Amino acid sequence: MSLLFIPLIGMQFSEEVQWSLFDFITMGVLLFCLGIGIHFIVKKTTQFKKRFLFISLTIALFLLLWAEFAVGVFGSPLAGN
Repeated sequence: MSLLFIPLIGMQFSEEVQWSLFDFITMGVLLFCLGIGIHFIVKKTTQFKKRFLFISLTIALFLLLWAEFAVGVFGSPLAGN
């Protein structure tokens, strides 16, 4: 939750940061899903290698979705720009 304060504070000091309510909701949902996903992986896996692999894949998926929503890396209809 506190990660959402970074762009909120940035909006107060700079015209470069322009987030709408939808942007905050989208990022909140992404962060919530990331947290729930990692929690689920930690609870369901016991082997360190599997846990590391699944958490790494979850974080990679989060970063890819974040980049796509922000700047449209892949050119999908969900692209931010």
